[in-house]
Amino acid sequence: MIDLAEFFKALSDDTRLRIMALLFQKEMCVCEICDVIGESQPKVSRHLAKLRDADLVRDERQSQWVFYYLNIENKTASEIMSTIIRNIDEHPNLCSDKLKLNEKVKQCKLCEREGK
Repeated sequence: MIDLAEFFKALSDDTRLRIMALLFQKEMCVCEICDVIGESQPKVSRHLAKLRDADLVRDERQSQWVFYYLNIENKTASEIMSTIIRNIDEHPNLCSDKLKLNEKVKQCKLCEREGK
């Protein structure tokens, strides 16, 4: 069970909130997160470690890559993140990140279809 005080502490930082919003949409590796939010790998990794310590994020190694995904088992925490995502248009950074992620996903699918 997630401690809601820790949950809100984790979300109180803009970078961590942006990471959580991205991971709410799909699992990602550090390099993808860095690419979307425009932050350095050490900074993103540091924030991911804090989110992992708060038990909000889990990681899974797949070959040489480590993928991160949300670990929201607490229904209240999950509903809070769902509300943030439903109202993403009210948050310019989160909205911009979502658009960048969607464009990145589209480009990746185009590359797969073209055999690149």
